[in-house]
Amino acid sequence: MKRWKIAVFVCLMLLIASTAIGGHEKVKAKEKGSKENLYTQVELFSDAVSLIRTDYVDEVDSKKLIYGAMKGMLASLDDYSQFMEPDEFNEIKLETKGEFAGIGIEISMKDSILTIVTPIAGTPGEAAGLKPGDKIVKIDGAVTEKLMLNDAVKKLRGKAGSTVVLTIWRENEDKIFDVTIKRDTIKIHSIKKAAILEDGIGYVRIAEFQENTPRDLEAALVKLEGKKMDSLILDLRNNPGGLLDVAVYVAEKFLPKDTPIVSIKGRVEEQNAVFKSSGSFNHPPYPIVILVNEGSASASEIVAGALKDSRRATIMGRKTFGKASVQTVIPMKDGSALRLTTASYYTPSGLMIRDQGIAPDIIIDDGPASKKEEKADIFKKLEEKDKKEVKGKIIPDDEKVERDNYIDRAADLLKALKLYNTEKS
Repeated sequence: MKRWKIAVFVCLMLLIASTAIGGHEKVKAKEKGSKENLYTQVELFSDAVSLIRTDYVDEVDSKKLIYGAMKGMLASLDDYSQFMEPDEFNEIKLETKGEFAGIGIEISMKDSILTIVTPIAGTPGEAAGLKPGDKIVKIDGAVTEKLMLNDAVKKLRGKAGSTVVLTIWRENEDKIFDVTIKRDTIKIHSIKKAAILEDGIGYVRIAEFQENTPRDLEAALVKLEGKKMDSLILDLRNNPGGLLDVAVYVAEKFLPKDTPIVSIKGRVEEQNAVFKSSGSFNHPPYPIVILVNEGSASASEIVAGALKDSRRATIMGRKTFGKASVQTVIPMKDGSALRLTTASYYTPSGLMIRDQGIAPDIIIDDGPASKKEEKADIFKKLEEKDKKEVKGKIIPDDEKVERDNYIDRAADLLKALKLYNTEKS
């Protein structure tokens, strides 16, 4: 019996060992096949570069050729990854400091069409009446159908005082029109307004999440609390986002210690992380209403999602943009950089924000919902419109009326909450 048991044990060990070796060999074979496939494709690319250098009608600058290939490679990944030449990388670094030249709009690619995420408050883009979700189908008469994001940024930037003509498709109104905008130096102050509205209701509008936002917000909150603020409207409408760590610093001002704020998950396990409140702030637990709309993106969605999931705030307005993927900026040795999507954001409840957005607790329906139209259809329609040579003009909206509507609704809710809490106590 003892020998039988030993024999069985040896057989089992041999089976396990052979299975492990076989599995390991399969993994090695897969990795080898993947590497061989990569080498084959790199060789193909090298052959193409050589042919262009030797046979193209004009002599081609090597750097221009490689930069063009890098741009195409990054653009093929998703709507947000991009290759930045040294001057573009320098501009991005300036933007996070809060100053650049242009018309003041945040743009992205959505459904492969150049789309305005939001006009930045107090800029020529906002003054011209541009709206979140507007599609830019032409820049200075040139169709944007095949234009890459970083090239579009270059075309929109320019010297202060110069003009650019945008052809806009506003899909929810099914109209195409031109608008001429004069460029200016864009100086972004992250806290646009901080004031007591009425009955102890404070109002803070954050235009963008920059390096100085946590400091400026803290100063605004302390000032308003000194004026007996007992409830807060945090306005994140048309806020295109910004830096991840800044979003965490803003959210934790209103959350107890160790409260989850956001998690990031990507392909590389070491990059996965959960961000929690440090509990280093001591603001009163007053009621909060956060205002959002389709122009609220990225860091704005992180803050709204964190305070919604923790039931720390009521979210009011319209569904947010849905741009919540992590772009890691990786400097290259020649001063250029890769902006590479490395992970997606998830709210504390596990909701992936990318392409989903944050749904408000209370919807403010101030316009018709966008209707979807195929990319090919809009550019075909644009060609037909050009043949007719019909031009339109944009009519700027009175945004104060819309803004007051949101704020009034938020103030009414806070009054009701305070009344309920008083009666409850």
